[in-house]
Amino acid sequence: MTALSNAQQASQLSRRARGVLAMSQTVRADVFSTPELLDRLTRLVDVDPDLVVDDFSCADLSDVEVLITGWGCPPIEESVLLRAPDLRAVVHTAGTVKEIVSAACWERGITVSSATEANAMPVAEYTLAAILFAQKRVLEMAQTYRELRSPVHWTAEFPDAGNYQRTIGIVGASRIGRRVLELLAPFDFEVLVSDPYVTEPEARVMGARLVDLDELLDLSDTVSLHAPSLPETHHMIDRRRLRRLRDGATLINTARGSLIDTDALVDELSSGRIFAVLDVTEPEVLPPSSPLYDLPNVLLTPHIAGSIGRELERLATRALDELQRYANGAPFAYPVLPDQLSRSA
Repeated sequence: MTALSNAQQASQLSRRARGVLAMSQTVRADVFSTPELLDRLTRLVDVDPDLVVDDFSCADLSDVEVLITGWGCPPIEESVLLRAPDLRAVVHTAGTVKEIVSAACWERGITVSSATEANAMPVAEYTLAAILFAQKRVLEMAQTYRELRSPVHWTAEFPDAGNYQRTIGIVGASRIGRRVLELLAPFDFEVLVSDPYVTEPEARVMGARLVDLDELLDLSDTVSLHAPSLPETHHMIDRRRLRRLRDGATLINTARGSLIDTDALVDELSSGRIFAVLDVTEPEVLPPSSPLYDLPNVLLTPHIAGSIGRELERLATRALDELQRYANGAPFAYPVLPDQLSRSA
């Protein structure tokens, strides 16, 4: 029985689907960064690893069955599909596919997989580190130490520092939000969550108490944003809601810059009343004149919470696992469904 199963698998793998890499050249080099990853890719799919498409108008798609996509992939619109009659699947080596997979893809019934789950892991890890550092007042103490260069009675200087019995508010029980909730479980925190699609019993299972957004802002020592960018979430953290944050609270944004009214945030941070850890902003790269670069109560990072460096290998491995399933005739383990897009990043 086992021999027959192995024979069937070998037969299925002997017919490699024709594939094309659709992403930027830089992303291809970063994601499929080792000979081992490239070897596995070419064993699973009939693909030229040196041919990378970032403009479908110049590509021969006539016999392509699988697109392996990544950051820098152009939209797969109806005009593209007309030139790709055999296209059956899209395997995305990054998170959201909203800007890549068009309505025409769903209408044709193309199956789509994404590495969103894999990319959520480093974002959640970054968030946990930001929460712990924020409440420990690490950046402030480090700056004070750098300036004074002498012994300091740290408890006297920062009597409210520390992570014990803090209240942490998670806005959005997305994949990343849920992973953050899991990582917070071992700590002595009270955890709140605000999400219109989560019920009270579901929140309890996640180790949190369900509250509305305004209450979460009122009660939390640290607020971390994990909501998708949607019309209804645009500037959800506006001037009124920023004012609800308690003095000394920290606002963390690893989701989308559009969730926060930047002008209102600059005004609130300039007062010195609150702190912020911002990995994403609106606009994505702030102008050189932005006060956010220089405010001492702001940690500003250049959209690095997601997969970078060695973490990109996880994305490649996840995509290759999905290509293995496709070759074996099995369904994707991490499918993207069209009805999910209205409430996801």
